[in-house]
Amino acid sequence: MLSSKQRAYLMSLANDETAVLQIGKGGVTPETVASAEEVFNRRELFKGSVLKTCPDLPEVAADKLAARTHAELVKVIGRKFILYRQDRDDPKIELPR
Repeated sequence: MLSSKQRAYLMSLANDETAVLQIGKGGVTPETVASAEEVFNRRELFKGSVLKTCPDLPEVAADKLAARTHAELVKVIGRKFILYRQDRDDPKIELPR
């Protein structure tokens, strides 16, 4: 579980990022989860977006994706969300205590 200080730090890191994953009309599908896993193979933190055609609310869709990828949902802002999952072998982001 992330503290508010850690969430703020991660949000500052993701501030200039563009969304690299979209959740569309199918919602959180196995393909979406696989795409998120591919992103997590390259980085620990990423921003995604929920399209208007998604059947779920952005908060629900982002929470589902976080649960299915064993990641932390950092924040949902409008239709954008930020996910974080620490790399077990080579952590790159050092969270404040």
